[in-house]
Amino acid sequence: MNRPDAANARVGGARRKSVRRMFPMVPLLAAFWLILSGHIEPRMLALGAGSIIVVCAMTWRAEVYQHYDLTVPFLLRLPRFFLWLGVQVLVSSLAVVRKVWSPRLALRPVVAAIPAHALPELTQVTYANAITLTPGTLSLDVSDRLIRVHGLDKADIDALRDGAMLRRLPHTGGRR
Repeated sequence: MNRPDAANARVGGARRKSVRRMFPMVPLLAAFWLILSGHIEPRMLALGAGSIIVVCAMTWRAEVYQHYDLTVPFLLRLPRFFLWLGVQVLVSSLAVVRKVWSPRLALRPVVAAIPAHALPELTQVTYANAITLTPGTLSLDVSDRLIRVHGLDKADIDALRDGAMLRRLPHTGGRR
């Protein structure tokens, strides 16, 4: 016989576990807020602490930590990836401008499937968004095994297949 008290205890234990998993995020969010705001007056620090509490409460309420393994190492690797991605966006922007402004318009659009079967869901979404952010490529569809990508040229698709972006992408290590 299943007792409601036992089920409630399991749910309560899972919620306590998710709250414990959020605690490492608090100093990271506080440092992020402090770097972005630059304010150290007591009133502003109190508002920053309040905003961190609201973000943590919303994250806990949405149960993000139960579905994705957002870890501090993953989040610490993101800035380096975003810096690399920013450089790639600039380089590919110049390449797209050169292709479009060329007197001989030599665009050969391609739609191809990029394998993504071994990636956790959050990493897959981050990868698809990074592809879309890079000029000349657009993620059309994300499924369990593939990301369908439109590229202005076959070279754009070949660059994705080479895996440079995927190698630099921080993986969550989460469940599929």
